[in-house]
Amino acid sequence: MKALITGAGGFVGPHLASLLATQGDEVIGLDLRNGPDLLDGDGWRAALELHRPDVVYHLAGWSDVGASWSSPAETFRVNALGTLSILEAAVLAKVDRVILVSSADVYGPVEPAQQPITERRPARPQSPYGASKAAAETLGLQYQRAHELGVIVVRPFNHVGPGQSPRFVAPAFAAQIAEAERRGGGEVLHGDLSAKRDLTDVRDVVRAYRLLADAGVPGEVYNVCRGEAVAMEQLLAMLIERSTAPISTAVDPARLRPVELPILEGSHEKLSALTGWQPEIPLAVTLAEVVDHARAQHDRS
Repeated sequence: MKALITGAGGFVGPHLASLLATQGDEVIGLDLRNGPDLLDGDGWRAALELHRPDVVYHLAGWSDVGASWSSPAETFRVNALGTLSILEAAVLAKVDRVILVSSADVYGPVEPAQQPITERRPARPQSPYGASKAAAETLGLQYQRAHELGVIVVRPFNHVGPGQSPRFVAPAFAAQIAEAERRGGGEVLHGDLSAKRDLTDVRDVVRAYRLLADAGVPGEVYNVCRGEAVAMEQLLAMLIERSTAPISTAVDPARLRPVELPILEGSHEKLSALTGWQPEIPLAVTLAEVVDHARAQHDRS
């Protein structure tokens, strides 16, 4: 299978490219360093005409939920109009499959009694990021219906692993821990620790993407998640347990979001029934690697 990855230089892209290579796929990775801007429709049409992939994994886009509150227009342009560029190019290049990576943030607030969340739950996004992803999904499914483009929508819940930007919660905590270790101890600043999130290792997530490229049904939506929500307080405690120096914690008002979903816990029953996928990497193993990666980054700085 010939695969093209948009946003190949981000957090998920290298993990996906590595997996695809082990499957014997031919991989083309494009990002801003070697490919068009997402809003450059002509550039994407030329790129897909040149490479003629069997499948496009569309990872590129705005990924910072918190920052979307201060940049809603840019978030929408990148995620919705950028997706439109990819879809139009895929139709013209006669691509067989498009794995359109959305987000569980499209679900918005869901009462704890109505979780775990299945794909039958309607999208009710609360953040600008979630709204932009919901718009991208709508475009993808419209192209599937109107052009018979093989669009498969995936809604990953929070995923984590080595190489993730410190804009995200686990690597942000790990970076502070690594810095505190260098000083012989210190303080980790945090926002709201009561929120609960469903966390999956990024390598399990990309396994799901590859399975759906083979077996996913065009026009369908699939959750990718562990199926268990963890409080951010517990996540921070698990990371601090791996510290080699004494660590204290304190609230940083700047890290509090305007709106915080209290809990997001998903069901991967639909994905598992179709492909047999199950999360395999324990969260404790993932977090140990995140801390080790943060230490290595500090050693290089």
